[in-house]
Amino acid sequence: MSFDPTRVRADFPILSRQVNGRPLVYLDSGASAQKPQVVIDAISAAYAGEYANVHRGLHFLSNLATDNYERVRAIIARFLNAPHEDEVIFTTGTTEAINLVSSAWAAPRLQAGDEIVLSVLEHHANIVPWHFLRERQGVVLKWVEPEPDGSLPPEKVLAAIGPRTRLVAVTHMSNVTGTIVDVAAIARGTDVPVLVDGSQAAVHIPVDVEAIGCDFYAITGHKLYGPSGSGAIWISRERQAEMRPFLGGGDMIREVTRDAVTYADPPLKFEAGTPGIVNQIGLGVALEYLMDLGMENIAAYEATLRDYTRDRLRELNWIDVQGDAPHKGAIFSLTMQGAHAHDISTVLDKRGIAVRAGTHCAMPLMQHYGLTATARASFAMYNTTRDADALIDGLVFCRELFG
Repeated sequence: MSFDPTRVRADFPILSRQVNGRPLVYLDSGASAQKPQVVIDAISAAYAGEYANVHRGLHFLSNLATDNYERVRAIIARFLNAPHEDEVIFTTGTTEAINLVSSAWAAPRLQAGDEIVLSVLEHHANIVPWHFLRERQGVVLKWVEPEPDGSLPPEKVLAAIGPRTRLVAVTHMSNVTGTIVDVAAIARGTDVPVLVDGSQAAVHIPVDVEAIGCDFYAITGHKLYGPSGSGAIWISRERQAEMRPFLGGGDMIREVTRDAVTYADPPLKFEAGTPGIVNQIGLGVALEYLMDLGMENIAAYEATLRDYTRDRLRELNWIDVQGDAPHKGAIFSLTMQGAHAHDISTVLDKRGIAVRAGTHCAMPLMQHYGLTATARASFAMYNTTRDADALIDGLVFCRELFG
């Protein structure tokens, strides 16, 4: 099936609005993607006529909500090509997912002097949970720096692994530079467990956790055109068997007495409290929407958008792009001499163009580049070359103001 961006755009009602008297050009999907009407409708339908708390209820609405909620596990497994749906653990997003692994798997196993290998490309969500272990248990963090073009060769990551390395935690796609990391080469090149932050990658390229060969793969719903507060992590059965519970209460228990507690089998063992029922249902609808479009089709279209935008940006010799690896995603972090990133973002906003300005939750990478902030334009499947042209025109206007 050919990919039709005009048809896709029509599925997103917010894209028809204006901002500051101009058509919205939304280039901030790296922070959070907009929602298609089918997801909005599913959320409304769930609250309007199908809502109740899930599990353990014997009445009709509880059973209906449970069925709608639990079927999302199989949808996520299909989206990630996971071998077993009980390896899918629901979370509020990748931040909770990585904290789950840090607390439930790594903390009981790692000792002072043990090492975790990280890349400088990482989002804070894949840094701070490991700093907890550094602070509390004396775990050592080993850092791998990207190449000058922003790429991260897997051999550099593998070379950082030593006899005391207990985990490699690495992004699949940088949310700052768009760098795509060959996580399969990393996972297949070591016996050390590998955690992949798929928050940015899963919305842009096909993901196959079996082919990758990792142990943990985390995704975030609001970046996948689903609701905020939704997400999941795939954890292999082997690693699940090594994990203690993360949070206590709700569905994660089997039996509680005054003297003891026994726990439910995974995945419920790692899902405490009343879950984000409707959020997860909305995520399932979003993933089915993406799979109907075809992740290969989306990736191919976004590659053409990346190439067009990169060529247009290269026309502007007064713009610096941080990270320009050949097969990156359509994410561009920019700096302009004489203009702060916040000023660029503010001026573009007056022209209806939404970009992100700041450190993008990636301060070690900003420090690596010697920067305090960048302006980031992150494209999605609903963007077009017209959006890229609007960005270029806006940057030219910024140059005229600040140059």
